[in-house]
Amino acid sequence: MGQNYLASLSHYVPELLACLTMFGLILIEATYKEEEKGRGFFFLSAYLGLGSVMTFSFFSLSKPAVTIFTNSLVIDPFSSIMKVIMVLGTLLAVYITSQSKDIEGNLKPEFVIMATGVLVGGMLLSSANNMLVLFIGIETLSILSYVLASLRKGDDRSSEAGLKYSLYGGISSGIMLFGMSHIFGVLGTINFTEMAAALKGVETAQLAILMPSFLLFLVGLGYKIACVPFHMWAPDVYEGSPLPVTAFFSIVPKVAGLAALIRISHNFFAVEGALNIGWVGVLSIIGALTMTVGNVSAIGQRSVKRMLAYSSISHAGMMLMGVLVISELGTRSVIFYSLTYLFMTMAAFMVVSFVNDKYGNDHFERFNGLIFRYPLMSIALAVVMFSLAGIPPFSGFVAKFHIFTALLTKKYYVLAIIAGLNSVVALYYYLKIVRLMVLKDAESKDTIGGFNILNQSVVVALTVPVVLLGVFWEKLLLMADGAKIFIQ
Repeated sequence: MGQNYLASLSHYVPELLACLTMFGLILIEATYKEEEKGRGFFFLSAYLGLGSVMTFSFFSLSKPAVTIFTNSLVIDPFSSIMKVIMVLGTLLAVYITSQSKDIEGNLKPEFVIMATGVLVGGMLLSSANNMLVLFIGIETLSILSYVLASLRKGDDRSSEAGLKYSLYGGISSGIMLFGMSHIFGVLGTINFTEMAAALKGVETAQLAILMPSFLLFLVGLGYKIACVPFHMWAPDVYEGSPLPVTAFFSIVPKVAGLAALIRISHNFFAVEGALNIGWVGVLSIIGALTMTVGNVSAIGQRSVKRMLAYSSISHAGMMLMGVLVISELGTRSVIFYSLTYLFMTMAAFMVVSFVNDKYGNDHFERFNGLIFRYPLMSIALAVVMFSLAGIPPFSGFVAKFHIFTALLTKKYYVLAIIAGLNSVVALYYYLKIVRLMVLKDAESKDTIGGFNILNQSVVVALTVPVVLLGVFWEKLLLMADGAKIFIQ
């Protein structure tokens, strides 16, 4: 048994490095005095630690799939590539935090430490092969997220965001646990592999218990993804949280939840039958509603950050379209979509963060005439908005195209039409900010301090993949094609 656990640890290096980075950052922060603002060594250590986690996760892509810790976790190419996306999102959020004024200097290290903890929960969630491990991953990710949402202690909106997040999170976790208990009562196991084998021999009476139980189980994951009707917390939490926290929430918890949902769908619902029909039907309704509610609600927003919050809800609905296909093509499409969404969202939030730091808000009017003052930043933000809207030749178009391909392959024509119509609706609010930047006169000629050479270089560096992945997408798609989900 001891040898088995040592062998398991050798496959668990990225997660161990993430934990080590978190504890190391706690010790480093303890050496600083409260009045010391820079904390250069702290952030350097964070970059090095997270960079090592991403490197080892990347190397795991080429290794064969293996189950560890008595089959409770799966380390396979699929979980590894999702971890790479989550770590990259965390790294970029840490950088935004180091440059942003939306979080006070003394609270920035707290964000980095807790964000690393959330990352550990997300990595656990993407590899979970056991309902208990999955629940632990969700709770690890959620509890630290509640604190992050209310990081600005003196801001009423931030306190409200943390309270709403924790209330919705507590209720959804309880509902999910209730569903898990019924599933365990029927199947007699919490291991995904054993559950999948037991599902093949269930009787009709047991199906009547399992189908609503899986719906209750879906609540916890749907809450993390922010899909309808579990999305009500997202706009208020995204708006009330500090901007770096909002950028972080839009990537890491969402990718972790999608990874878990994809694995569950492939394990339990890939075989045709009553459970498959029920699961696909529910995800179809939820995905269509999520896209529609997110896009329609984003139209009337005055705050760019709140618009991006509703936008993230609509993109969650689009990625759910790839999940419900339950095929390698659908999984590959979601992986590609997640990576392109990472670059688009982080570039957008970085520009919005610096504008918010200057004016104290991120209303659309603050971007009037930005192209005449900062043409490079305006072009970068315009490229990101075109890509988010799905306009060719940018990566957002390619990502949506592959989702449509997956839907049409399964002959889900109605869902493809709904997704297409939603993409048209999204054009309005994405191009609105482009119109204001290009066609309106600037409100003032004040210098925006955040747009220094370094930060502009980082924004451009994030925008380049948005363009290149739209043109040279074949190689990345081949890598995503190799990210197979391990099913025993």
